[in-house]
Amino acid sequence: MAFLSDSLARVKPSATIAVTQKARDLKAAGRNIIALASGQPDFDTPDNIKRAAFDAITRGETKYTAVAGITELREAVVGKFKRENQLDYTVAQTIVSSGGKQVIANALMATVNPGDEVIVPAPYWVSYPELVALCGGSVVFANTSRANNYKLTAAELEAAITPRTKWLLFNSPCNPTGAAYTREELQSLAAVLVRNPHVWILSDDIYEHLTYGDFKFATPAQIAPELYERTLTMNGVSKAYAMTGWRIGYAAGPLQLIKAMEKVQGQTTSGASSVSQWAAVEALTGPQDYLDMSRKVFQERRDLVVGMLNDAQGLDCPVPDGAFYVFPSCRNLIGKRTESGGVILTDEDFVSALLEAEGVALVHGSAFGQGPNFRLSYAAATEELREACTRVQRFCSTLR
Repeated sequence: MAFLSDSLARVKPSATIAVTQKARDLKAAGRNIIALASGQPDFDTPDNIKRAAFDAITRGETKYTAVAGITELREAVVGKFKRENQLDYTVAQTIVSSGGKQVIANALMATVNPGDEVIVPAPYWVSYPELVALCGGSVVFANTSRANNYKLTAAELEAAITPRTKWLLFNSPCNPTGAAYTREELQSLAAVLVRNPHVWILSDDIYEHLTYGDFKFATPAQIAPELYERTLTMNGVSKAYAMTGWRIGYAAGPLQLIKAMEKVQGQTTSGASSVSQWAAVEALTGPQDYLDMSRKVFQERRDLVVGMLNDAQGLDCPVPDGAFYVFPSCRNLIGKRTESGGVILTDEDFVSALLEAEGVALVHGSAFGQGPNFRLSYAAATEELREACTRVQRFCSTLR
């Protein structure tokens, strides 16, 4: 009898975590490394949020909380969805978890049976298919294209749906591409989903507040009220408020689903950190001026990175509408040789050779389900990004 679970064999380690750790190891060994693999804002958590955490500690808010979260935060979540997304929920329809990833895991563990299919548009966040596999489900990838800026079309969605489809995992703005869906594009997808009432929608809105220019964010249940009763809308404070380490995600949806997720959470982690929850209350209800400041800086960084990468030999970098990633194609560099004599056969070869030659750590696109591409996170200091892109340009110019 094997000691390790069979389900673990279906799951691959996170590529983003692996690259980030490799960059740390190379730095520790004395290499000059610029690590742009992690999806983590370089800004510090706003002071008002930190003060709220200190105040909570001083008040003694350091005990276990209710499994689904403190009432004050769940009320703040209700207010956020009403104010920003025109979605009406009761407190009982909300749940707070230890990060957005746990929200997704809870939902899948509570609903997915062997043989159930979950549609995952590709490129995708690396954890989506692994969480589905861990829960015993089958992933159906809906491949998107550069021609449509890596956004799922109604036809691609329709083709992926079968009688066994249980969920569509939907992410806008998207990690890794930064692609964001307009209201019209959402309406097109919603029309397909309305015709397929057995398909539930898990909308991962974690990058909601990171959109640029004139783009206006919308979420599926907001666009199509017919989908409200089978949509779980997920969000969190990690990306928008630079609170990745605080580990707070939240969601709202049908009461039966939320209760099932609470049951799962009650037997795994129980409630999220009490202090982090009080900090999240301030994030959602306190001053929001930080959002405009960070959005402006991220847009400037996006424009810098896109411009410099498109000036690099052989790269094609679309302009994303949101998040803090770019997803350039390195297709024109496949088959080229490096100065050391190696041949670039895959996008993984490209990022490995770049790391070795120039000390820039990126994640290969095939880890996100589509290549030959790579993901660069511009959630880093502007001068660091400028230097990294200069190194990428130099590396590309040496390929023959």
